[in-house]
Amino acid sequence: MAAALEEARRAAARGEVPVGAVLVREGEILARGHNRNLLDLDPTAHAEIVVLREAARRLGERRLPGTVLYVTLEPCLMCLGAMVHARVAEAVFAAEDPQVGATRLFAEIPVGRPGLNHRLGIRRGPLGDESAALLREFFRARR
Repeated sequence: MAAALEEARRAAARGEVPVGAVLVREGEILARGHNRNLLDLDPTAHAEIVVLREAARRLGERRLPGTVLYVTLEPCLMCLGAMVHARVAEAVFAAEDPQVGATRLFAEIPVGRPGLNHRLGIRRGPLGDESAALLREFFRARR
């Protein structure tokens, strides 16, 4: 999570909302990134999507089984859906997002739902206070 927080700081330095992510498999960081919505003029360029795209390109695979995605802010529904399609094993987030965080909603999808052939593990991880403070400072400076 420390590497994801480092990415969030890079985002803030570029004027992006400070959210960072890393994708890890067996202790190796496969990809790292941060929000790039403004830089790329892309509403889907959330840190999680940036990392999934980079890892898929790097590995030459659209599916990323056995990976864990660490992100500094609770993922939205779009990002959680992308993780399922990529077959990410687990998402670990630092700070809760009361506005668009979707982990509670996502957790309500029944395990036995027809057509759902992959379950994404989701849990809260470390550095929540630090991640939330970085976001508060960023938005306070903007107001």
